[in-house]
Amino acid sequence: MIKKLFFASLFLNSLLSFSQDIVSSTSVELKKNRDIFQVVNTEKKDVTLFVSDKIKVKAIHLNENMQIVDSISTERPNTKTYDNMIGYNISNNNTRLFWSSDNYQDIYTQLFDFNTRKVETKQYSLVLKEEKILQKFSENENFYILTFIRKSNNLKLHIFDKDGNYNAKTISLEGFHFVKRTYAKTDLDGVLSENLLPFELPYTLKYITPENPTSLTDGAKKRKCYFNKNQIIITLDTNVDFTQVFTIDLNTFTATEKMIKQRFIPGDRTSLNSNSFYFENKLYQIKTSSDLLYFNIKDLDDNILKEHFANITKPIEFKNSEIYQEGGDFFGGKRTLETSAQFIRKVNNLNTGLSCYHIGENTLITFGGVSSTQQSGGQAALGQFGFIGALISAAVYNPTMENFNSYTNRKVVKIEGLFDKEGNNIKGELQPLAFDKIRTFFDKNTDVSSQTLFKISNFYYLGYYDNKTKEYIIRKFAD
Repeated sequence: MIKKLFFASLFLNSLLSFSQDIVSSTSVELKKNRDIFQVVNTEKKDVTLFVSDKIKVKAIHLNENMQIVDSISTERPNTKTYDNMIGYNISNNNTRLFWSSDNYQDIYTQLFDFNTRKVETKQYSLVLKEEKILQKFSENENFYILTFIRKSNNLKLHIFDKDGNYNAKTISLEGFHFVKRTYAKTDLDGVLSENLLPFELPYTLKYITPENPTSLTDGAKKRKCYFNKNQIIITLDTNVDFTQVFTIDLNTFTATEKMIKQRFIPGDRTSLNSNSFYFENKLYQIKTSSDLLYFNIKDLDDNILKEHFANITKPIEFKNSEIYQEGGDFFGGKRTLETSAQFIRKVNNLNTGLSCYHIGENTLITFGGVSSTQQSGGQAALGQFGFIGALISAAVYNPTMENFNSYTNRKVVKIEGLFDKEGNNIKGELQPLAFDKIRTFFDKNTDVSSQTLFKISNFYYLGYYDNKTKEYIIRKFAD
């Protein structure tokens, strides 16, 4: 018999009101110091919701209608050794959680098997003395840890498969071209360790998941990576005049390189800004000076598929929105800028970036710039979903939720444009996205906690605890 949880009746009242976007709701007294997060099985379109505290981890299996199917509870790993939850993988429709020590050398896994209603555990010891952790991926029923091997031009993948087997693969980048933003030739360590502070830490790769809207805070990173089924793509935009693209084949564990040129703008290179976004095997590039803006779409053979530009006299004709500024040295959170010249100048003085997101067969692109974190006391309440805060400090990375927090204490200047498959701007007014609807909801409902946000098919599901009504609620949103 299923052990009764504090969440015992969660989601039993399924589909209470689609007209109100409420999928499920239950009355429950949710104690403090509990973290809630989810793992989505995209093939089965179901969810395992995890509730964790310092003592226990509870797994609640939900079907595609967000109805509870089963639940398992077990002890949390020893917090003195395993204080970080770093990822998961899917094993025969069950979920395996990965916990680690601070240095990642000690790994502990918990497989929540809903068939046997048991939790299987396993421990691993990794030798990472000469390696730097770059990123983690939960894809293809595997869990991957990507590292850089010091004093070499090699990357390494630590792979845990669905059966709990571990192996490691070294990927050689020997002979590749590495160039710093100063045009000095260097090695892999040179480009990964380059100091981009205060906006970007050395030895970091920002993991981008384009199936969700990507904030400019993430799009403006100069070192990014993408997971594309059988490939990991790494893009480096530290040099203003080109994008370096490294593709890792996950079948052969070999790598290839591409050098994709940026549109040339004459003048002092330190006064220019550029970045890129990898999307559907194309590279979307932005480059600015104080009075020019170029937006290019290229294939990975460096061929221009489409180009747009604007300057201080030629307005930005490829936008579908007003020019928005959020945060900064004014009170009120958001204002509209009047001219393209203002936008170009401000973006060039910030960390420039762009991001892409599918809307049907078309692509919504956000262009702009974002500042580093500002510590102004009055700004703490500004920004996009800043009041939500981090999802949970020890939980697996949730890029969907993180995008709601990303503009907190930052100045952001942005526009949005809608484009067809050929890169032509589609004129017309933009319709609200699911994220916009969620933003509107939170503008009116601030007394919430224990939030989680995930996507199944074309719908976003927002789970949160209403501190006033003492209910845990899941709402459904669509673009």
